[in-house]
Amino acid sequence: LRESDLTPAERGRYAGIIHDEAMRLTRLLDDLLDLSVLESGGGALKTGRAALGDLIERAVQASAPAGVQALRILRNPDAEAVSVVTDADRLTQVFINLVANARKYCDAPQPELRIAVRVRGERVDVDFIDNGHGIAPEHQAIIFEKFARLEDQSRAGGAGLGLAICREIMVKLGGAISYLPGQNGAAFRVTFPQKLPRSG
Repeated sequence: LRESDLTPAERGRYAGIIHDEAMRLTRLLDDLLDLSVLESGGGALKTGRAALGDLIERAVQASAPAGVQALRILRNPDAEAVSVVTDADRLTQVFINLVANARKYCDAPQPELRIAVRVRGERVDVDFIDNGHGIAPEHQAIIFEKFARLEDQSRAGGAGLGLAICREIMVKLGGAISYLPGQNGAAFRVTFPQKLPRSG
């Protein structure tokens, strides 16, 4: 760039593109490494007690970078007042991915995401339901596969690894993540034990 005949504005624009692509590749490598560790059974869990509402709040805040469309978040603090014993960082990672996806892909004129918590016996369900068009039935079976990306890929910054990572994390946490059809929007359920046995 320094030796070219580009104007300063052009140099700045191309430098920005190079920087953005370098960051994208770094995220891709990080995701690939994370997924590889999870699939191989590696990555010891750091189990401890946490307030579920705090983990959801962390996810909402972490998934709201500058420049991303506004998303109204609907929550019930009373329902979220649940104490859990789990790997808080890993569970929050799953929540961040789901909220970030809603911010990127919810195509409603006024995007909303409802986060609903329900305790069922010794297990906890956390639903993430937006008010967009959702995922077409023919695509729902592949969304948790590696490198699965659907239509309108230009809006996505990743390589289709986020939900695959979420699936592996939830297996390690003794739970699961699933897509809920028929909710009039994209809808995911994260389910896990309220008390994960401490490792060791």
